[in-house]
Amino acid sequence: MKKFSLWLAALAVAITVTACTDTGTKSAQKHPAPVMKLPVTTASEEAREQFMSGMHATDMGRLIDARGYFEKAVQKDPAFAFAYLALANASNSLTEFTTNLKKAEEAASGASREEQLLIELTRKGFNNDIEGQLATAKTLVELAPESPRTWLALAGVQSGLNQHAEARQSIARAIEIAPSMAAAHMQAGNSYLFGEPKDLNQAEQHIQKAIELAPNEPNPYDLLGDVHRAQGQLEKARDAYTEASKYSGADGSPFQQRGHVNSFLGDYEAARADYDKSIAMARANEAPSYGVYKAFVHVYAGDPSAAIGELKTLASKIDKMDIPEPIGFKIFALGSATNIALHHRMIDEAATLIADWSSLMRTQSEQVGTDVFRRGQEAGIAYIEGMLAVKKGKFDAAEEKANAIAKLLEPDANPRKMESVHELRGAIALEQGRHAEAAEHFRHGNDENDIYIKYLLAKSLEGAGQTGEAMKLFQQVATHNFNAVGFALTRKEAMMKAGS
Repeated sequence: MKKFSLWLAALAVAITVTACTDTGTKSAQKHPAPVMKLPVTTASEEAREQFMSGMHATDMGRLIDARGYFEKAVQKDPAFAFAYLALANASNSLTEFTTNLKKAEEAASGASREEQLLIELTRKGFNNDIEGQLATAKTLVELAPESPRTWLALAGVQSGLNQHAEARQSIARAIEIAPSMAAAHMQAGNSYLFGEPKDLNQAEQHIQKAIELAPNEPNPYDLLGDVHRAQGQLEKARDAYTEASKYSGADGSPFQQRGHVNSFLGDYEAARADYDKSIAMARANEAPSYGVYKAFVHVYAGDPSAAIGELKTLASKIDKMDIPEPIGFKIFALGSATNIALHHRMIDEAATLIADWSSLMRTQSEQVGTDVFRRGQEAGIAYIEGMLAVKKGKFDAAEEKANAIAKLLEPDANPRKMESVHELRGAIALEQGRHAEAAEHFRHGNDENDIYIKYLLAKSLEGAGQTGEAMKLFQQVATHNFNAVGFALTRKEAMMKAGS
């Protein structure tokens, strides 16, 4: 899957625009005139041109290129609220995101109502007010029903709530309005690829349409590689990422993607070579993220201790990488190492990693300075401390952590806010051999989007004697083929269970 902003993974909303002229990774190319049907409020034509080029790059998944355009747009017009919002969503760091979102809000009085709602949408997502975010998205659609961008924004919120049928209807409406918008077809492809129920034929049709509409862009080929991964056609996926690299210019992400596939194929030498190439080409803040995935090769190869060692070394070097706001990537590296240690019951190692990771999480909370962010971080810390307590057999302590999470997240208007509470209680029940109870908790967790939780659900069902459903889930885990620490930890066992 194409990697977008690490900071915004939980709040990304599709605000897509088909743009005009772009001068990103390829030489300048003409693009179709924008089908806006949505105000872009600026007094500067130069700022507008930069904004439109940035939005095209955003549509195509080239956020680093997009960021440069948006920076030029706000330089040309310092009161350009929509451009500040777009710059926030293409940010290299959490601080950059919050700073530019605040600037968008400060300039919003001079923007249109539609632009104001888009800014509100992002703020509510950051504040974990997902119910409010959905209401805002629906208001936006009512205000501008003939804009494909409003429907895609609504679809983004609906997808985050796992309302995939509704999201697909919204995307279909966007495509009906603007059938030549490649970004809409890519969003549709992603929905059918990752949302339940999946439909890989639909996903491939939409991605092939995106390739037809944007044949010189890397991201449609990248997404085709994702489709082939989901289909279990790993060699074809590798070929698609190689094709993406022909159009990616200075962007090394297709080599990272190819590294994932080579990891799954067991060609660890080729995987490391691909990751090294992506790291050598890395721009902005990409290098440490690519480094984390390179460390996962050790997990696939059966050496978790080596993976933990590489991740700890990476975390110690990030401060010297001259990247914006390194703390988030240190959290990513040490959090991944913690998950590996917990899975393999390396109790002392996990405890040390959790202490270091928690300190970074609290430092990040201080940087953001909002109560909702602090509570979210503390809930995350309580969750991982609870999982450590489970591995230690300290179940009362783990239950206290579950209660603490529930209390921390209770104020949030997010229908999914109790998922982590159920996951922790599921882990307690599973460890104690109460398999049916564990399965019920995991069904209320994030099993749709987190492959490790799906794996734990499968183990619970297996223990409860529900072998048929368990084997079906093990098969889904075994053939997931998207890189994350949870997949690296469970793939081999799931393949054995499923007979893959």
